[in-house]
Amino acid sequence: MIKMYRKRGDENIFSSIQPNSVLAQIPITTTHPVPQAGIENANNPDRPIHTNSFYANAFLGQQNRPVWTHPYVLWWGDRKGGMVEEGFIDSMGMCVGHTELAEFGYGKGTPAKFFVAPKKQSFILGAREFDRETVLTTDNHLPFSVNINLKRGTAPDSPKITFPVVQGMSFVTAAYENATPMIQTGGKDGFEEVGPPIFIGKSVKYHLTKADPNTFTLPGGFKGTIQIAKNPLGGEGETLYDQSYGTFVTEATLFATVNDTKGIYTFNYTKFGDSPLLMFALPHHIQSLDPELAPGITKLQLQTTTKGVATAVKSDHLTLIETNLPISLSFAPWAPPPATTLPVRPQTKYPPDVITALAPIADADMHRAMTEEIPKESMYYAGKALAKFATILWIIKDILSNVELSNTGLDKLKLEFARYVQNQQKYPLHYDDHWKGLISNAGFAGGPGADFGNTWYNDHHFHYGYFVYTAAVIGYLDPEWVNQGDNRSWTNTLVKDFAGSEYAARDFPFSRCFDWWHGHSWAKGLIESDDGKDQESTAEDGFSAFAIKMWGKISGDANMEKRGNLILAIQARSFGNYFYLSSTNTNQPLPYIDNRIAGILFEGKVDHATYFGATPALIHGIHMLPISPASSFLRPRAWVREEWDKYFSEDRWKQVEGGWRGVLMMNLALVDPKASLAFFKDGVEGVWDEAWLDGGASRCWGVVWGMGLGMIG
Repeated sequence: MIKMYRKRGDENIFSSIQPNSVLAQIPITTTHPVPQAGIENANNPDRPIHTNSFYANAFLGQQNRPVWTHPYVLWWGDRKGGMVEEGFIDSMGMCVGHTELAEFGYGKGTPAKFFVAPKKQSFILGAREFDRETVLTTDNHLPFSVNINLKRGTAPDSPKITFPVVQGMSFVTAAYENATPMIQTGGKDGFEEVGPPIFIGKSVKYHLTKADPNTFTLPGGFKGTIQIAKNPLGGEGETLYDQSYGTFVTEATLFATVNDTKGIYTFNYTKFGDSPLLMFALPHHIQSLDPELAPGITKLQLQTTTKGVATAVKSDHLTLIETNLPISLSFAPWAPPPATTLPVRPQTKYPPDVITALAPIADADMHRAMTEEIPKESMYYAGKALAKFATILWIIKDILSNVELSNTGLDKLKLEFARYVQNQQKYPLHYDDHWKGLISNAGFAGGPGADFGNTWYNDHHFHYGYFVYTAAVIGYLDPEWVNQGDNRSWTNTLVKDFAGSEYAARDFPFSRCFDWWHGHSWAKGLIESDDGKDQESTAEDGFSAFAIKMWGKISGDANMEKRGNLILAIQARSFGNYFYLSSTNTNQPLPYIDNRIAGILFEGKVDHATYFGATPALIHGIHMLPISPASSFLRPRAWVREEWDKYFSEDRWKQVEGGWRGVLMMNLALVDPKASLAFFKDGVEGVWDEAWLDGGASRCWGVVWGMGLGMIG
């Protein structure tokens, strides 16, 4: 049953971007290097598979990597011919675990280089009939839920267990068909004390405590459900679970509205059973929970792996409210307005001396943008170069009021952008009808590492966000361009690929990258991983939402603009809770928070590192890059100061070479715009080096950014 909950009947912002279609210039491929392991979708073969989903490990590779629902983790025990991990039971069932904070492992150093929540075989839900011929399949692939099945044989009456999996579930539910339940509780952390059966209606409850291997076998041919849950709260927790037993979620849908600076989004749960639901919520959920749901907040809490402590909430829906949407955020330098003023800041007027100093810098930047070749090997680097060019043109037009020069550059930018719209770049995009998405063909020959894994669906919000932003700037400078040729359709197709807004679309999944439950995106695509999905750049995640917002505004898609604003507000909350580690952070482990940044945040661990280097400038800089107007909204100033003082103050930034120096100094403008402006305006001791600029940044933007933040506070 489902009961749709919404606030005041407002319009749902998850509306269609454009009709399903693939542009004629984009080839369609029906094969992909990555097979779909165990996917059963005969009932809905056109439903897109969610490549970057929390449950993707279940249909990738060997299918035995973990799936995190928070607070629980599940993985198939099949070792695929490998060795059984020390202390673990060899089983073909579904392993279920939960790890307490005291059991976390830490890397060397102070603060710790990483932390990880080790897997625990707290329970194994299997069947006596299971052997090495058992297979894992998935079906009903939805944005926030999936069914994971274990079955022996292909006949209709073959032994089978179905696990309906949804984020935040309070019970791990196993639905048995024609199987003899076998529940193992051994491994490293099983149970030695089993209480007598307790009858609740037609159901039976057992208490299991302490550690030692045990195996329970129920009668053969069983058809019914077995649910397990962890209870650290004694009698009070048991009562909560008793009130919700027998009920589980089969689907979650999302409904959202935006009015001015207020956004409301609701997870509506379809459930099997009549009991009220008990769902776990993450810390950022509790912070933004609808006050009407406050009476449902319980004392039942369980540690998650990388998202702090989850709190159980009694409700059949989860409604969250953001009241600080950055609706006035635009292309210009921006700072959050004081709470006592209207949420719109006046246009910044730059003094004549700044204009005089800026003009030759912008002219030089323009010349370089006009003459430098756009990188050919990578959608990512090409997007960065085009976005840089677009920002330079915006400065020349809006700050310097040099319309003639701006138009000259705009013609060149349109020409470069058209190459991608027409799909004539070195590695053209293909529509992948296998996984349902827009991918570079670079990986067909180059493998999963080509263009940062674009063909494997890695980093699509990073790559395509730069193009969407560029389109927004071009459309701002020349509104007629939006509706010329395929400009609108092509840009919208990019948005649909990484931020699709239709729950039941045919050509692209709903919200491939941004995870509305976690509050941030996952960058990892079709790659199985022991540590789960991950993300190493909050800045590019935020920039992709900023691009969606601005393209929606410029192209006239009000709901897209609203989605961008709401995503930014959710990101600001999520980043501050899990990625940006201020001294007051209470969600990540104490031995880790003095790193000041998460680094790479996985589902199962957090590592103060990057995929391309280990210096502080790289680890912290990738969470700064690109500096955009959204940076002021996403990066809290008090934390920025803490991070700067720990790693880059007292001239330590001068030891940073290359473009990362410019990234650091643009970030400094958030807390010291005067020093940042001096760097980009005058260089170091009167000397400027273009090597200090990242490939997506310009010196003139550094000047405008520093001066703008200095003027608006």
